[in-house]
Amino acid sequence: MVWMIRSLGFVVHASRRSAIVEGVEHEKLCMQFNGHTADELPVASCRKIGSSLVRAWATSQQFTVKNLGPGPFRGFEVDGDGRVLLADFVVAHNCPGHDILMAVMLNGAAVMDAAMLLVAANESCPQPQTSEHLAAVEIMQLQNIIILQNKVDLIKEDQAIEHHQQICKFTKGTIAANAPIVPISAQLKFNIDAVVENIVKRIPIPVRDFTSDPHLIVIRSFDVNKPGAEIDELKGGVAGGSILKGVLKLGDEIEIRPGLVRKEGTSQITVRPIHSRILTLNTEQNHLKFAVPGGLIGVGTMVDPSLCRADRLVGQVLGHVGKLPKVYIELEINYFLLRRLLGVKTDDKKQAKVSKLSKSEVILVNIGSTSVGARVTGVKSDLAKLVLSNPSCTEIGEKIAMSRRIDKHWRLIGWAKIMKGKVYELEQN
Repeated sequence: MVWMIRSLGFVVHASRRSAIVEGVEHEKLCMQFNGHTADELPVASCRKIGSSLVRAWATSQQFTVKNLGPGPFRGFEVDGDGRVLLADFVVAHNCPGHDILMAVMLNGAAVMDAAMLLVAANESCPQPQTSEHLAAVEIMQLQNIIILQNKVDLIKEDQAIEHHQQICKFTKGTIAANAPIVPISAQLKFNIDAVVENIVKRIPIPVRDFTSDPHLIVIRSFDVNKPGAEIDELKGGVAGGSILKGVLKLGDEIEIRPGLVRKEGTSQITVRPIHSRILTLNTEQNHLKFAVPGGLIGVGTMVDPSLCRADRLVGQVLGHVGKLPKVYIELEINYFLLRRLLGVKTDDKKQAKVSKLSKSEVILVNIGSTSVGARVTGVKSDLAKLVLSNPSCTEIGEKIAMSRRIDKHWRLIGWAKIMKGKVYELEQN
């Protein structure tokens, strides 16, 4: 790499540095390059761009960059600045496995294209949360699954084989029946290359919708201002999430629904959507001019940062003004209950049955990336009517997950499909 950059007429200074990561010392090669037009090279990270120096160096030969016009396809142009992405990439989103965080897991699953089910090899399979996770994967209709048998370094070979058979028995007849099972050790980095190979070969590139109105589900929001910042230095809040369809561009006028929800008195609720404009688009350290479906995107807005602090916008939907789904306060659903209550066993060590929904019962429903309480006001056969504790922006036909509070924990009991609902009238700004 050093000789290639030097052959282009640049001055390159190379040095080797060592860094300690997780107690292991690693050696890395650092390069600094400068020269005429160095700042025009397509370097992905802004802080790594070289300096363009006017005076000639004794060891360099100046050259110019000439636009040759349209030519052979070299990659996917990300944001219109001529820099190209030469390969596909995968964005990983971690969902917690603890049983008391099931609602968090269901919220994160709303923006996933595939899933990796992590199973500890030093524990019997299935654990309560493992059963719930697999049920959630089926509810969210995730077809692409890879099972990771972790911590194989802590058990013997015959135990690993027996545990593998437990996984096969557990997934038989489920959506993960044909999923590959990869033995790994995350601590020792064992077999990670096999995981990457399965991701590349077994998970197809999802089909994206670039033509519809943009629809971003917010799963994070935060205030990027530092304490003590001056008024003229303040920046608007940032909403993080994944675009399900459409394209967002810098300067777009956007709307966030439901927006500001205020309760006045005992029952009166007012809902006012938030209107703003996109100032920045980021993914990792990359600044974008437009964002497309897939991956996690940070949208910098002009919204009051106090409204975005500490994930206060989680569960909201972001898109163009007047193009988002309606906001509902009551839903009529067609529901399907699980046969057994996952993660809960009776005195005879058998899984408890899931009882039917009852009138006036309070349950937790996951709509998109939001968790909201709902009171059952009517039940007839496999149909039910719910009154939500907070208005939710959703669509007819969308799937939702249902949980019931059992032993101080929310347990997954089934899923439902929204048939119709009562639209909530929004206040205009």
